[in-house]
Amino acid sequence: MKVYKTKDIKNIAIIGSSGSGKTTLAEAILFESGVIKRRGSVEAGNTVCDYFPVEKEYGYSVFSTLFSIEWKDKMMNFIDCPGSDDFVGGVISALHVTDTALMVIHAGNGVEVGTINQFRYTDSLHKPLVFLINQMDNEKADYDNTLNSLKEMYGNKVIPIQYPIGSGSHFAAIVDVLKQKMYKWNPGDTAPAVLDIPSEEKEKADELYRQLLEAAAENDETLMEKYFDQGTLSEEEMRDGIQKGLTSRSIFPVFCASSAKNMAVHRLMNFLSMVAPSPDQMPAPVDNAGNEVKPDPTAPTSLFFFKTTVEPHIGEVSYFKVMSGTVKEGDDLTNANRGSKERLAQIQTVAGQIRNRAEELQAGNIGAAVKLKDVRTGNTLNAKGVDHIFDFIKYPEPRYRRAIRPVNEANAEKLSEVLTRMREEDPTWIVENSKELKQTIVSGQGEFHLKTLKWRIENNDKIEIEFIEPRIPYRETITKAARADYRHKKQSGGAGQFGEVHLIVEPYSEGMPMPDIYRFNGQEYKVQARDVQEIDLDWGGKLVFVNSIVGGAIDARFLPAILKGIMGRMEQGPLTGSYARDVRVIVYDGKMHPVDSNEISFMLAGRNAFSIAFKNAGPKILEPIYDVTVSVPSEYLGDVMSDLQGRRALIMGMESEKGFEKLKAKVPLKEMSSYSTTLSSLTGGRASFTMKFASYELVPSDVQEKLLKEYEAQEKEE
Repeated sequence: MKVYKTKDIKNIAIIGSSGSGKTTLAEAILFESGVIKRRGSVEAGNTVCDYFPVEKEYGYSVFSTLFSIEWKDKMMNFIDCPGSDDFVGGVISALHVTDTALMVIHAGNGVEVGTINQFRYTDSLHKPLVFLINQMDNEKADYDNTLNSLKEMYGNKVIPIQYPIGSGSHFAAIVDVLKQKMYKWNPGDTAPAVLDIPSEEKEKADELYRQLLEAAAENDETLMEKYFDQGTLSEEEMRDGIQKGLTSRSIFPVFCASSAKNMAVHRLMNFLSMVAPSPDQMPAPVDNAGNEVKPDPTAPTSLFFFKTTVEPHIGEVSYFKVMSGTVKEGDDLTNANRGSKERLAQIQTVAGQIRNRAEELQAGNIGAAVKLKDVRTGNTLNAKGVDHIFDFIKYPEPRYRRAIRPVNEANAEKLSEVLTRMREEDPTWIVENSKELKQTIVSGQGEFHLKTLKWRIENNDKIEIEFIEPRIPYRETITKAARADYRHKKQSGGAGQFGEVHLIVEPYSEGMPMPDIYRFNGQEYKVQARDVQEIDLDWGGKLVFVNSIVGGAIDARFLPAILKGIMGRMEQGPLTGSYARDVRVIVYDGKMHPVDSNEISFMLAGRNAFSIAFKNAGPKILEPIYDVTVSVPSEYLGDVMSDLQGRRALIMGMESEKGFEKLKAKVPLKEMSSYSTTLSSLTGGRASFTMKFASYELVPSDVQEKLLKEYEAQEKEE
């Protein structure tokens, strides 16, 4: 493969909802470019892009797949992205390393929630966007309705470049407004006939051409002046104006095709090769230090690794974008994240499992390397003297949690290794070995996300696993002040144990003053802080430990032991064994023995005194509350609201967005267990949601009573 200059590279992410035909389009592009001689199909499980066993099993894309083609003296790197929102990590990674998004829309389904969600990602990243209304041969295809929906959503930026003549079984031609030609496919033809636009279509085509002319001219003052002077522009000038409009996101061109029948794909490829911006025409990315890093092939080499896969018979494959410089076979680079050295023994361009050796890749290009020793997803490799680190990919918060365990405990260590590896392949999987919950928690984007994880572990790694309901990380706190004392005394021959601790507990909030006098049962207790320790707890909240001992009732050397005992009980709260938080403890008195007092005696005395006081201080259980945002078609709003209210949700507000409602609520984590499945069922898969931790709040009294009974029963069993 020849070496392509930065200006001749096109990086394009193929995105869109599930079922829109992205993988079929990728197959058509590969066939048109000559990379493959025979097209596969999703149904047959033999496409270039869906080549992993789990994708063949389920019949949908799980991973984003890079495929590179040579076309019209250009290097075109496409990334075919999964359509399901459960696998959004692949979309986000792809959009960060490509320069144009090709949004594929099913002509029969129109604008779907996946379209809207993925459009938002392109908007936040300021990526040029081209719409392709695909599957025009589908019996339900409706180009006009889909185009109108796009215009309603995104306004006059939506500019048709093509429109179809007929649809479904009658789809056999398109009118190309830019070319001012009609492309017609006759039965058995491999290529269309290029014809003049028929007279009955001329008026419509001319009006669309005028709109396209104006949109192209608006993006360049010189073109605008020429358009006003002459009333028209050349095709080359129009392409230049469209490219500028694409780059500024002031134009969203619309194409139409049947990728399954390979109709109009060739024309789309030509447009993208000529008009999609190259890396040097886009704003330069910024490294962690805030420095712009231009895709200059003469600059020092810097590579960003955006994806890792483990592939059969090959092992670990690491995919990278050349951010600057030129990378060559045999280059020695330094991992800026891990400090290790790496030699790139071989670099490749790829098309799914098809691999081609590349002697060098210039800035802006995308490639792969095999079996690097210490590279992880998100790492940066630099040439000597370069200190770039790129950390610009931000993934959404997880929305679905399950505890995972092997059916055979002997496989626990092996399972841990597999989960670590899979986290490298898909950073939207979050794996946590929770000391608090005594479970391994796997969090992902939805039920299908974890379903594919289970399939891969059981079929690829031969470890039988089960998902169970994860425990909820409750917290415990108190609502009023209480006092307690406890004497630990043990005598069994030889040295004994003795320690007595008197303490007061009260709820604590930031900056809260400490009273001089506390009253309990008609008795006053005067306190004076001699020493205050404010401890930020790992699980959130604080413990404030106050030494108020006078007269040497307890020697200062025993105070750390008392604190240790209290901390031990904070880690296993008295109510449900959950972490306790936001408590102030004042140790004001006690007793010790000249011979039998020691650290363990005071640790146990402190622990037990704290436990007694805590239970008398109006103890309450706190539960994690999440901010949940649901994007739902208007017709399903009532059902979704009703369901949320049944989950103890507090509705915070609503916003309308052209046929969709954005519903905001605060919902307890306990109630979100299977929400993704329920929401999909309620809305036919047309709604989506995000969730993010907000705060800990008191549980209702009936819920607390239930939790206490469950914990008591569990304690008896154990």
